[in-house]
This record gives sequence, C-alpha cells and structure tokens, in this order.
Amino acid sequence: MKKAILTIAAAIMTIAAMAQPKLTKDNIDDVINAMTLQEKASLLVGVRSSLVPGAAGYTCGIDRFGIPVTVLADGPAGLRIRPTREGDSKTYYATGMPIGTLLASSWDTELVETVTKAIGEEVLEYGVDVLLAPGVNLHRNPLCGRNFEYFSEDPLLSGKMAAAYVRGIQSNGVGTSVKHFATNNQETNRLENNSIVSQRALRELYLKNFEIAIKEGKPWTVMSSYNKLNGNYTQQDYDLLTTILKKEWGFDGIVMTDWGNKEGTVKSAKAGNDLMEPGRQNEVDRIIAAVQDGSISKEELDRNVRNMLNYIIRTPKFNGYNFTNKPDLAAHAKVALKGAEESIVLLKNDNACLPLKGTEKVALYGVTSIDFVAGGTGSGEVNKAYVVNMEDALIKAGFTLDNTLADFNRTYVNYKKAENRLNHGWAQAKVKEIAVPLSAIHEQAAANDMAIYVLGRNAGEGADRNINGDFELTEAERDLIRDLSVEYHALGKKVVIVLNIGGVIETASWKGLVDAILLPWSPGQEGANAIANILTGKVSPSGKLPMTFPVKYQDHPSSLNFPYDWNLFHARGVKKDFEYTKYEEGIWVGYRHFATRGAEVSYPFGYGLSYTSFEYSTLAIKATADGFEATIAVTNKGSVAGKEVVQLYVSAPEGGLEKPACELKAFAKTKELKPGESQTLTLKVSNYELASFNEATSAWEAASGRYSIRFGSSVQDIRATAEFKLKKALSWPVNNVLSPER
Repeated sequence: MKKAILTIAAAIMTIAAMAQPKLTKDNIDDVINAMTLQEKASLLVGVRSSLVPGAAGYTCGIDRFGIPVTVLADGPAGLRIRPTREGDSKTYYATGMPIGTLLASSWDTELVETVTKAIGEEVLEYGVDVLLAPGVNLHRNPLCGRNFEYFSEDPLLSGKMAAAYVRGIQSNGVGTSVKHFATNNQETNRLENNSIVSQRALRELYLKNFEIAIKEGKPWTVMSSYNKLNGNYTQQDYDLLTTILKKEWGFDGIVMTDWGNKEGTVKSAKAGNDLMEPGRQNEVDRIIAAVQDGSISKEELDRNVRNMLNYIIRTPKFNGYNFTNKPDLAAHAKVALKGAEESIVLLKNDNACLPLKGTEKVALYGVTSIDFVAGGTGSGEVNKAYVVNMEDALIKAGFTLDNTLADFNRTYVNYKKAENRLNHGWAQAKVKEIAVPLSAIHEQAAANDMAIYVLGRNAGEGADRNINGDFELTEAERDLIRDLSVEYHALGKKVVIVLNIGGVIETASWKGLVDAILLPWSPGQEGANAIANILTGKVSPSGKLPMTFPVKYQDHPSSLNFPYDWNLFHARGVKKDFEYTKYEEGIWVGYRHFATRGAEVSYPFGYGLSYTSFEYSTLAIKATADGFEATIAVTNKGSVAGKEVVQLYVSAPEGGLEKPACELKAFAKTKELKPGESQTLTLKVSNYELASFNEATSAWEAASGRYSIRFGSSVQDIRATAEFKLKKALSWPVNNVLSPER
C-alpha cells in the first residue's frame, strides 16, 4: 500500500512538472496562472545578487519557469559597474562619456545616438540588461546638484535628446530606464520633498520632456522618483504612473521605484509601480498580505506580473546572450572624443583669439588642469580606466607648457588628495583653487606666449550646489582672473578660460576681462583632448547652450523657491523649500522668463560661437495635414569648415492664455559645411506641438490665428521670420489629474 501511494505521488509530481510552463513570449498568461502568490509577489521586488559586481540592482529569478535574474546598472554618462573584482586579475572598466548637459549642447540627435550606442554595447557585453538612464528632469534652477546628468531647461530639447539617448542604448537589445519621474528638480531632501506644481507647468514643462522621450524613444522602463508631487509620492500616484504614463502616453514597459524602501509598497503596486528596487523581504510580505486581505486585487497583481514578464522576455539574460566582458573600449574612447568635440560651446572669442597655432608656450593655470573633471559624482560617476587631463592634452597637441607652473599645480593637487585620504579616507572631493602670487604671474607672463586658466566645478547626487564659491567664483578664482588679465594684457598676450564645470556659474562680472571662454562642461575621459582640438582649430566649435546663463542667480524666478542655504535646512521649524517646494514661477523657467520679460542675461539659451559664420536664406513654410513644414538654407560664409544649429521658435497669436514670447518647437544641425557650401534643412512642427495647456478645460489648445515662425542661431539671434496660419482652434482633452488642490 505504501509503495502504491509513493507511486501515485511520483506520478502526480511528474504530471505537474510536465504541465509547468517554461516562459516564452507566447505563454505569459499560462505562466501567471501557474505561479504561486509568493512567486508573483517576489517577481515585483528586486533581489540581492553578485552577477555583475557594482550593478545597482537585480530582478528576481524563478528557475522552475525559466525566469532569469536580470541586471540593472547605473548611468547615464556610461555604465557604472565595479572595475575590479576580488580574486580576478582582469579589469572591467567602462568608457566615461560626456555628461548629459554636454550632449544636449550638441543639439544633434544623431550624435547622441552614436554615443549611446557605444554605451549600450558596454551594457550588453558586461552582462547588464538595463541601464538606469537617461536623467530627463529639467534644469529648473542652476543649483540643482544633478543638473549635469540632465539635458536642458527646455522640455523639447530635453525630450528629443532623451529619446535619441534611449534609441542608441536600446539598439543593442538592452533596455533603459528614463528617470526620475517626475519633478525631481532638487537634491535637498529629495526623498521626502513635496513639489507643488500647477497643472499647466506640469503638462507644458515637467511632464512634456518625459512625454517626448516615452513616445519617441520607447524605453523599456521608467523610474519613479523619491519625492512627492502635489501631496502624493510619485511612486504611489496612480494618476501619474497609470492615467498619464500608461494610458495617455501609451507606455507599455515597466515602472520601477528609485532605490529605497518606502512603507507604501501596496500603494506603489496599485499605482502601477511594477518593480520595487533594490528590494527587501518586507516588501514581498506587504504585497502578499495586501492580496490576502483584498487591498490588492488579483487583477492588479497579475497586471504587474504580466508587465514584468513582458520585460523579462526582451532581456539578453532571457534570450541567452553570451556576453564577453570585453567591449571595444578603444573604439568607444574615440566615440567619447567625438561626442565632446561636437558639443563644446565657445562663449567668447574676441579678436579671433582662437584658434591657436598649437605651437605656443602656454602658462596653464588652475588646479583643474590636473584635477580634471570628466563627470559628476554619485550614481552618475563612471569607473573609467583613465582621464586625460589638460596638461597631457595640450602637450599632445603640440603646445609647450611652463614646467614650473605645471609642477606646482600637480604637487598641490597630489598633496590635497593625499590629505583628504588621510583625514577622511577618500580623495574624490574637487580640489579648490589655490592663490597664485602676483609676482609669480608677472614672471610667467613674461616667459610665456599666453595663459589658459582651467576653472573647475563638480557636483553630484545627494546635494545641491551653493551660491558662494560654487555658482559664484571664489576669491582666489576672481583674483587669478583679474591678475592674469592685467599682467598678460600689459604685454599684449591673450588669456583663455576653460570652464570645466557641471552646472551654470556666474560669468557676467568677469567675462569682460578675458579674451576667450570655452565651455566643455564635464566632457568625459577624452574631453581634454577634445578641448585641445577646439583650441587649435582642428575642430570648429558647434555647441550651443541648452540653458540660460543669468547675470545673477537671483534673476531666476525659481530662486525664490529653492533650498540654496544649508543652514536653513538644519534650522528647527523651517519647512519651505525643504519639506515642500512651491513652483510659484509656473511656466516661467529659463528663456521663457528671460525672453518674455526682456531681462538681461549673460549668455542666452541656444547661444554658441563658431570659427566661421553662417547665413540663413530661402525660407519656406508649407502647411501639412497636421501642422507645418519649414525649410531654410544655411550657407557657410566664412573661411573654415563648420556646423550650425538652426533653432525654430514659435510665437503664438495674442489672446487667450498668457504665452511666453517664444518657445522652441524644432531644431536641426547641419553637416560640416565647407566655406561657401550650403545645406537646406527641413523642420516639422505638428499642431499638437503648438498647443498650450488650459487648466480650465483640462485640454491642450492651439489657438487659431497667425503664428510667428522664427529661425535663430540663439533665442536672441533671430535670422529669418515667417508666418503660419492655423485656420481653426484645435483641442486635445486629457484627464483632469494631478491638481495641487486634490
């Protein structure tokens, strides 16, 4: 009898095993039906693993269904994994690419796709399934600590760059995670801060960039942010994650949380957050308990599980890709160089100071010439094999450097880093500028042909920047710029400033003292070589500013509601800008404010010089079925080859909603044009893209009437104008959600 029972039990187990489905793209519902509640809950919560050391997180694998663990790793300026591994003599470096702000300065979506295709190859070959990038949040305020990861103050430019970034990465068969959704525009108290934003500002600015990225890039995943939005945590907001993201925009991937463990796991799951990262057992337990007590319905649970399985079947892990751990880092370094060269912005070039001959004897100033900033800190930092500094790059380019000055900078930087390591256990902090005696500058001016001062800044995850000594120059930096200009100009010699920075700084008070200013931002591991190629004219600069440089920090309306004083954060009872931040400036962010109010700026949105000049001509506007198509010819009128960025701004008819003086609606970059060569560019704008958001009707509305079409080299430098007539008003109703008063 006992033997018979055992035989029957074995038969049942065999039948169960035979009936147990292995996951394929065609049997997802069968797998869901066969899963236990424990398995379903576990699939929605990340796990710990060591598959790829240094990766940020993993998804849960379930062997009996053939569901593998998948790997999630940080970006966005390159893959972030651990470069060395215990007991392994091999190295696993990734390429340090230009930061997001610099890529946006290219205004070139094809270039961005090329750069990110290389990043995606490293993601694939290092065994990672999803890169946690790009960061898409707007530059609401210059002091946001993670602006370097983000693209622009303008939602269209930001969205187009993000979509190109996603396409490049995902062309390798790996995924991206567009982040941080949404209104993560400050780092101070970012886990809890409540962003209070009007529906119009949300729709037109802080969600529009994500909308473009989602619709045009089609990312595999979206990462919800830590903060609250109009009272609700974004990761627990059904209207944000499901009503808008999934239903209105048609997003069909998974939503994951940013890395943490908030108590509202159940709310997150119900809202449409499919994956909790990095994952804890208590989150699994919460989901199980919620299903058992009816807080989460079976339909809601299965919806999230289905989303996860649809994600998993796309991954290299599921499809059995045999990764090599040997991406072509040498080839990707060339891509990083090209990305920086095409994006660097020339802010000033009096009397054709640049390009240089490349044979000059240069006095290279600034500790950043040695302590070069390739990228930001935190999750945006890349573990790269090397970083070329300015000293090495200029020597390679043919310049002769003042050895005494170079030795001084190197000795000081090494000393400060060793001191930091001794006192704090680390040496990653940016070394601050040291004062240079006037007598030394006097001697150096006599002994050298010119001065190049590399002025540096760094920023990163977890903290916002300061005004004093960060947005504004330090006393040592001001003194150095003043003394260099006096001593070198007295001998008829030039002074060039290189701004190796991660975010906007004050320039208005000192830019008149120097001859040329080059802005490479934080340009990646090969960035210094790119700067040298610009300095020598091997490459003509073609980058344009993706944000406004104000005269003063306080000129930004958002400065009235931004936590720029850390002392207030620690003061008892202070809540404004820390527990909550009111976006009282509404839609008046960046050039929308400065251009409309006629406010003076140091450098306008879209600005950037070249070593050549361009003429715009033969403008034509043609109505299409859903908007208009504009063509314009661009001719190189100078004596060297170069590229031009054409920016199309639109001014709406008067009446109805108050509108900005103009808004960017399209842009295009020419190929490299030889002297005298022309290219005709075609830019398309849909009627929907002309619309503004009317809170009263909860609809996007495009008013009838005449729209002014302006082609510019910047928002202030309009070269050609035309009109487009919209015969009848158009409306696109949307769900009335995310009100600050809800």
